[in-house]
Parts: sequence; C-alpha cells; structure tokens
Amino acid sequence: MPKARTFDRMRPALSRTHLALCLALAAGVATIGAGAVADATASRQGDPRPVVIRDTRGVAVGRLSILREGFGTARVSVSVKGLTPGFHGFHIHTTGVCDPKAVDPATGQVSPFFTAGGHFDLAGGTHAGHAGDLPPLLVGKDGSGAVSVVTDRFGLRELTDADGSAVVVHALPDNLANIPTRYAPSGPDEATLRTGDAGGRTACGVIK
Repeated sequence: MPKARTFDRMRPALSRTHLALCLALAAGVATIGAGAVADATASRQGDPRPVVIRDTRGVAVGRLSILREGFGTARVSVSVKGLTPGFHGFHIHTTGVCDPKAVDPATGQVSPFFTAGGHFDLAGGTHAGHAGDLPPLLVGKDGSGAVSVVTDRFGLRELTDADGSAVVVHALPDNLANIPTRYAPSGPDEATLRTGDAGGRTACGVIK
C-alpha cells in the first residue's frame, strides 16, 4: 500500500512531465512545418509575375504564368480570350520586346512583334525541337482558350536573362513541321522548319 500511495503522489509530476514533452514536440513540429511553408513560399517568390499578353492594338487578350514544377521542370500555363476560334501556334521567343509596329528589316514591311525574335532555342535545333516550342493553343467558339503544360526544355533563369524573352500567339495552326514524305517528297521547307507555318504574330507578352 505505501508503494501505491507513493506512485499516486508521483502521478501529477509525471503528468506534468508528459504534458511538457508533448508541448515541446508539438512546438518542434510547428517549427518544421513553418520552415517548410517558408521554403515553399520562397521558391515561388523567385517565379516571374504573370505575363499580360496583348494584341496588336494593345488590348489585353490573355495571361501567361511560368512556375517551377520540380527539379529541372517548369509549368507553363496560358489563358486567352477574344481570339479567332481554332488552333494557334504558341511559342516562347528569344527577346522580351513586343512592338506591334515593328518592321522586318529584310522586307521593310510592318511585322507585328518581329522584335520578339525567333523561337527560343538552346540546342540549335529545328521546329518542333526548339526549347520554346509548345503545344498549339486551341481556342473555342467563344474566343477563349487555355492550356497548361510541363516542360524540361528550359528553366526560368534562361528565360529571364538580360534581354528577357516573350510569349507569342500566332494567327494560324502550328503543324510542328510534321509533313510526311508521302505529301512532300523533299520534306519540310525552310519556313516550316523555322516556324511550323504558324503565320503572323497576333499577340505577345514580355517575360521578365
């Protein structure tokens, strides 16, 4: 019996110790959780802000976001409105300048967004092997469309170098230079290998 009474007298102290231990563990977990959230937030703080895509009149017709998806990959998401229904070529271009009144020096003619340069390309390939080549954008009857893809062809740092880069929406579908030899024995021509015959540039947004 005395031993039982001694144990009973110890129980409050043990309970207090157990409570203190639980609180300490909970605090540790909370600290780890807060750190994880802080790390996740920090990784997003380095991402570029959403890009506004404007047409040749300067009207906002869409938004683009590029976020780190994982190690060596990025998620590219775009939404548009007020465009012509159907497929549109959709690419990242080399230079972050979107001038709707740009002039092509080779022809002397106005070529909207010519200042965005060619397709963003890290490996010196041809279309659709350029790093900036993305799946065609499908626009519905109401003029709106959206697409989200994950790519390992480029990183955010490469897009946000000294001269930046740009997203360009084209007027026509992109054939991705897919011309079977039964249709063209000589294979895709130079223009197809360079652009996928996606036509003129109808909208552009600067990636900073």
